Amino acid sequence: MTVYPLTGVIRPYAWGSRTAIAGLQGRPAPTAEPEAELWLGAHPGDPSTVPGPAGPVHLDGLIAGDPAGQLGEDVAERFGPRLPYLMKILAAAAPLSLQAHPDAAYAKEAFARQEADPEAPKNYTDAHHKPEILVALTPFEALCGFRPPSTAADVIAGFALPRLDPVVTALRSGDLSEAVRLLLTWPEDDRKPLIDDVVTAIAAHPADHPHADSHRLAGKLADHYPGDPGVLVAMLLNLVRLAPGEAIWMPAGNLHAYLNGLGVELMAASDNVLRGGLTPKRVDVAELLRVLRFEVLDDPLLHPHDLAPGVTAWRVPVPDFELYRITLTADRPPARVPGSGPRILLGAEGDVHVGEEHGIPVTLHPGTAAYAPADTGPLTAAGLGTIFVAAVPA
Repeated sequence: MTVYPLTGVIRPYAWGSRTAIAGLQGRPAPTAEPEAELWLGAHPGDPSTVPGPAGPVHLDGLIAGDPAGQLGEDVAERFGPRLPYLMKILAAAAPLSLQAHPDAAYAKEAFARQEADPEAPKNYTDAHHKPEILVALTPFEALCGFRPPSTAADVIAGFALPRLDPVVTALRSGDLSEAVRLLLTWPEDDRKPLIDDVVTAIAAHPADHPHADSHRLAGKLADHYPGDPGVLVAMLLNLVRLAPGEAIWMPAGNLHAYLNGLGVELMAASDNVLRGGLTPKRVDVAELLRVLRFEVLDDPLLHPHDLAPGVTAWRVPVPDFELYRITLTADRPPARVPGSGPRILLGAEGDVHVGEEHGIPVTLHPGTAAYAPADTGPLTAAGLGTIFVAAVPA
């Protein structure tokens, strides 16, 4: 076996950037349409390809034809003939929907229940969970996890709108679930007037208002999604500003939304998304409330571990994936590529050559990728630059 160049698929969601992914890859920008996500993996929705003797070969087909060789016997036994993770480059030029994902047990149960009932709402695309990590490549803003309800109460009360008093009361009592339910079931005919009143209240606030930062965010969200009660649900969440290299972790049940920036995302290979606002798509409030974990997230950042000079790991409490970063400089020798099983390698900076001791290396430029099956021998990274490595925990 060898290391294959990997070609991903760009998804053109409306919130995507017309410059970020193209700029990373050195292509002309702005692009003709938004480029929101570059998918790198074997997800059947948009599998990547590797070179084959007769042309490009889809990675999911390659794995299905030889699960033990491509994945390793252990991974194939645990996850079946599928790559258990999906890597992405995500480029947000506008806010994404507020969303959460089910845990593994609930996803399996809910998908089976849905498929058995032709009349059931189609909330799930598969039977898998979708925890995810994002590492910023540029300054990145996101909403991640619930802030203390007392803080959220102060923010909502700061709009000085009496009809929001029941939401404030729920938050003062620590009932995040009730506050979310009240906002997401707000009467349809009062949603736009309510958000309009929120925007008017923000405009009347002085620049040094105690919650000016959150209120400015509400105004920006209202510009993108007028009349969407998700504008107020967002006030219940932590606003996180990541510097390049910082990361956040979104486990099952974590309500979150990406706002803007470019990052590397790694997740379990699923497309199960339950939305909670900031979207024109359907919001199933009852199902979302079943999935959400109404817990305060004190520290949204996921802190890395240094394994060796220039080698960093982000490990998370799921069996599907782990993420590494290798940074090579002129004063560092080539580095052994960490991880085991099937690996996807992504260039982020410079030019990095990855290969086996006696094999032909693949050169990773920014925004290009490679795939190393489980049968590949030990890999070494050389050159000057930075790469990310997705792997399955041993």
